[in-house]
Amino acid sequence: MGKSNSKHLLSLGLPILMAATATPAMAQQEPPYWASIDEPEARMRTGPSTEYPTMWIYKRERLPVKILARYKAWRKVEDPDGAQGWMHARLLSATQTAVVVGDKGQVQVLRSKPAADAKVIWRAQPGVVGKITQCENGWCLLDVTGRRGYIAQDAIWGDEPLK
Repeated sequence: MGKSNSKHLLSLGLPILMAATATPAMAQQEPPYWASIDEPEARMRTGPSTEYPTMWIYKRERLPVKILARYKAWRKVEDPDGAQGWMHARLLSATQTAVVVGDKGQVQVLRSKPAADAKVIWRAQPGVVGKITQCENGWCLLDVTGRRGYIAQDAIWGDEPLK
């Protein structure tokens, strides 16, 4: 499957409807750090200006991105597929999210506690995006539109240590 199709497939997961905006603290944070797309449509460009061509148009609010560099109001980002380009800071939020990963159709489980033997309470398909918190000892609490559970950190993209 080509990259253009994978970008579109990510837009089919459950939407996350949370209000968040780019904060001044995020604007001053030193890369690398995590952020998420904060608009229903966001353009990744080849350079830090609207004069540069668009590489990708993301139609997936809350998709996590790695911030790799800053230039004025622009951020060099990397998406879950490894594509790198520039987005304006107003398109991004400091809200940390993660996307469930795995082969097509490989469902990941969310558990009641951060343990491999804890009760399975939800299942999430690859591409589902949620807000993450409480990442410790190989587990993160994932919230997908109010459905919360612990997911193994190796089953998500958006939380590996940076720097």
